[in-house]
Amino acid sequence: MDCPEVISSIKKSLPDFSALAVSQHYPDEIFIKVSPEAFKDTSMVLHKILPSPVMMLFAVDERKLTGVFTLNAVFVNLKQRQWIILNMDIPQENPYFDSLAKSIHSAAIFEREIQEMFGIQPKGNPDLRRMNLHDEVWPQGNFPLRNDFKGMVNGNLSEYKFNRVEGGGIFEVPVGPVHAGIIGPGHFRFSVAGEPIVNLELRLGFAHRGVEKLFEGKTCFDALRLSECICGDSAFAYSVAFATAAEKISGISIPQKAAYLRGIYLELERMYNHVSDIGGIALDVGFSFPAAYASVIKETILQLNEKLTASRYLKNVNVIGGVSGDIDDAKKLILFDALKKIKKDFNALVKMLNSSVSFMDRVDTTGVLIKKTAQDLGVVGLVARASGIPTDLRKYFPGVYSQAKFKMMTQEAGDVLSRLELRFSEFVESCRLIEEFTIKLSGSRDMQVNSVLKQESALGYVEGARGPVLCWLKTDAHGVIARCKLVDPSSHNWQGLSYAVLGNIIPDFPVCNKSFNLSYSGNDL
Repeated sequence: MDCPEVISSIKKSLPDFSALAVSQHYPDEIFIKVSPEAFKDTSMVLHKILPSPVMMLFAVDERKLTGVFTLNAVFVNLKQRQWIILNMDIPQENPYFDSLAKSIHSAAIFEREIQEMFGIQPKGNPDLRRMNLHDEVWPQGNFPLRNDFKGMVNGNLSEYKFNRVEGGGIFEVPVGPVHAGIIGPGHFRFSVAGEPIVNLELRLGFAHRGVEKLFEGKTCFDALRLSECICGDSAFAYSVAFATAAEKISGISIPQKAAYLRGIYLELERMYNHVSDIGGIALDVGFSFPAAYASVIKETILQLNEKLTASRYLKNVNVIGGVSGDIDDAKKLILFDALKKIKKDFNALVKMLNSSVSFMDRVDTTGVLIKKTAQDLGVVGLVARASGIPTDLRKYFPGVYSQAKFKMMTQEAGDVLSRLELRFSEFVESCRLIEEFTIKLSGSRDMQVNSVLKQESALGYVEGARGPVLCWLKTDAHGVIARCKLVDPSSHNWQGLSYAVLGNIIPDFPVCNKSFNLSYSGNDL
C-alpha cells in the first residue's frame, strides 16, 4: 500500500478527507499532515482499516520555528510493512485537541502524558490524573517537555483520586509502591468481593527520570549510550531502536555482517529475559528448584555475552552505523559450545515444569486475557501473541530475519500457561536464529559513518523481548536532538494485566504479573 493507496483507503470511509501534505522520506514511513478538524476522524479510520492500535501519540514543541505545537499519532500497517505518522498543528494559545481515548483505548495513556508534560489538553478524555509528576502542583505554563521549561519547582501536595468500587462486601487491598525483592516501584490497588478480584487499578511513574528531556541538546552519537540506560534488561534493543532512527536520518546503511551481529545480540537478550521470566513464574508459585535452574541458564547466557562482547548486558556494543566488535572464528566456537549446553539445560527445565501437575494447575487458565480484550486495549508483543494476535516486528519488518526463515510463534488461550509456553518456543527459535546468523557471518563489518546529521525526523524500531521498542527522533540543522520520543511495550500492556487478573484471587497476582513481566523503568520514562 503506497501513499496514494493509503489516502484512497481513508477516503472510502471519509469521502471529504483532504490531506494538507503527504510525504514518504523513507520506504517504511508515510507522513500525513491534516487539519485539527480532521485529525480525530482520520485516526479512527486508520485504527480500523490497518488495523492498528495507536503505537505512539506525542507532541513536539515547534513554537520557536513555526509558532505552534505539533501532534503525531503513529499507526503500523503490518501487511505493507509501513508506519503511518498522522500529524497536525496545535496553536500555542489555549492548546488542546479532541481526545481519541474514548474510541481508541491505546491512545489514553499517551494523552495523559501530553497533558502533563506539554499542557496540551485532550478534550473529552475521562481520565486526566497525573502519571509521573506525583502529588506536585506545577505553575501554569511550566511543563517539563516544553522548550521553555524552567526546571523543577516545589508544589503543594494534592491527593490522587483512585477509582473506587462501591457495594456490600467490597474491600480494597493496597500493595506497593515499595515491594519485596529488587523489582521497581508500582502501586497496585485491588478491589475484591470475597476472594475474587473485581478491579485492579495501577499507579506507576514512581521511577520517572525525565529520560526524553535528557536526550535534548545532544548529538545522536553522544546520546547513544544514554539509550542503553533506559531499561537495563533491554539495553541492546533500545540502542538498536535509537541507532536505526539516527541511521535513517543520516542516510547510513549498515553492512550486512553488522545486521547479522545485531540479530545475534538481540536474540541473546531475548533468551536471557525469557528464561528469567520462566524462572520467575516458577518461583511465584513456590516451585523453587526450576527457578534456581533457570537462574543458572540465565547466568550462562550472561557469561556468553561477556565472552563475545565484554559486556554481560550488551552495553557499549552497538554504534551508529553497525556494531563495535566482531565474532571471529574463535568466538564462533565459544558461541556454538555455549548454545549446545544452554539448549540441553533448557530442555531439562521445560521437562521439569511440564511434568509437575501442581505447577500446571497453578498456571493453566490463570490470568486469562482474551483476544478481543487484548485487541481493544492495544496490547502488543509477547502478551498479544499469547492471546492469539499475530504481531511480531521480526516477521513484518524482517531484515536479516527473512533470510533465516523466522517463525512467529502464537498461542490462543491468553493465560499464564500460554505466555509460558510462548517463551518456551521463542527461546528455542532464538537459539536456531543465532546459529543461522552465525553461520552467515562473513565479509566486512566496516561502517559508513556520516557524523553530520541534518534537520530531519525518523522512526527507529525493533522487536525486543517484551515487544516493539520504538524511538522517534527529530534533529535540528546542527544535528542536535530537538525531540526524542520513546515507547516501551510495557506502556501498552500494563492495562492488559489489570484485565487478566479479574476473577482470579490475590495470591495468583504475582504469577500473572510475572507472566506479563512488564518494565517499570521502560514505562516510567
